Amino acid sequence: MVDFGVGEPDFPTPDNIKQAAIDAIHGNFTRYTAMGGTLELRQAVCDRHKADFGTSYATPECVISVGGKHAIFNLMQVLIQPGDEVLIPVPYWVTYKDVVNYASGQCVFVETEESQGFKLTADMVERHLSPRSRMIIINSPSNPSGAVVDPAEFGKIAKLAQSRGVWLMTDECYCQFLYGEKPYSVASLAGMKETVVVAGSLSKTYAMTGWRIGFTLAPPSICNAILKLQSHSTSNPTSIAQKAAIEALNGPQDSVGVMLAEYEKRRNYVVGRLRAIPGVTVAEPKGAFYAYPNISTAFGRGGIKTSMDFAERLLAGAHVAVVPGEAFGTAEHVRISYAASTEELKRGLDRIENFIRNLQ
Repeated sequence: MVDFGVGEPDFPTPDNIKQAAIDAIHGNFTRYTAMGGTLELRQAVCDRHKADFGTSYATPECVISVGGKHAIFNLMQVLIQPGDEVLIPVPYWVTYKDVVNYASGQCVFVETEESQGFKLTADMVERHLSPRSRMIIINSPSNPSGAVVDPAEFGKIAKLAQSRGVWLMTDECYCQFLYGEKPYSVASLAGMKETVVVAGSLSKTYAMTGWRIGFTLAPPSICNAILKLQSHSTSNPTSIAQKAAIEALNGPQDSVGVMLAEYEKRRNYVVGRLRAIPGVTVAEPKGAFYAYPNISTAFGRGGIKTSMDFAERLLAGAHVAVVPGEAFGTAEHVRISYAASTEELKRGLDRIENFIRNLQ
C-alpha cells in the first residue's frame, strides 16, 4: 500500500534534538515540571517567535502544551461559550469543527474559491460576522489545501476582527513551510496582541510529531485560564520532550530549510503529475506539504458518487490511501500528503492515474 494519508514529515528528528533528550534522561530530568512548561522552554518559544517574526512575547504570555492540537483545544475551552460563533474557512483541518462543537460553540463555515487557490479574504470574513461571532480560525499555510493568506490581507482580517471584538486564532503549525515567500505571523502587527492568539507546534517544523510539544501565545489572562484547565487534564508536557524542544528552538535551524527545499521539489512533481491526469484539477499549494486535487471527474463512473467513494475504491482497488474531502468540508476533493519519498510519490501517482483512466 502507498500511504498518502498521514500528515507528518518523513524526515527523522535532527540528531542534536535527539541528543538533548538523551542528555535529559541521563541527567535524570524526569520529574514534574511547571504546569505550563519550564521557564527555559517558554523563553525559548518567545525568543524563536521574535527571531522569526519580530514579535515581543514574554513568558507570562506563553503556555507549553502536549502538541499543537492540545493548544487549540485549550483555547476553545477557555474562550468559547455555548452559542458563540466561530468562523472557519473551508476547506478546514478536521479538528477545528470538533473542538468548537465540544465547547458548545457554533461553526460558521466561510467558503473560499477553488479557482482562486482557496485564498481567504477580509471581505469573505466580514460577510459571515454577526453579533454572536467570538473567534476566527485561520490556518496559513492551510491543511489541507496549502493555501496561504497574503500578509496584507491577513492584516485586514486582524483589524476587522479587532474592530468587532472577535478573537483571531492563527494556527501556525506549518508557518515555516512556504514556497518562495517569507514566513509571516499576523501576531507581529502592532497592537494585535490583545486580540490575536497563536497556536503553535514543533511537530512539523522540526519533524517532532511524536514528541508532542505545542504552545500558545496569548494575553496573560488567557494563559492563566489555560494553566488552570491544563492543571486538571494533562498537567505538564513530558519533561524529556521539553529539553529536546529547547534544543530545537535554540539550536541550528538548518534542517528546516533542508526539509522545505525537498517539499518544494515534491510539490512540483505531484502537481505536475496530477494535472496530467485527464479531468483532474489542483490548485498549486503555496505552503505546507499537501495537494488537494479535485477528482470529481471520477463521479458517475464505476459507482463513484462522492470523494469518500473515490477514496474507498482507490484503497481497495489500487492500494493507495488518501483522505476524502468530506473530512475537510468539501465534496469533490481528496488530500494527498507529499511528505513521502519521491519513489513512493511516483508509485502512488502511477496507481492513481491508472485507476482514474480505467474507470468505466
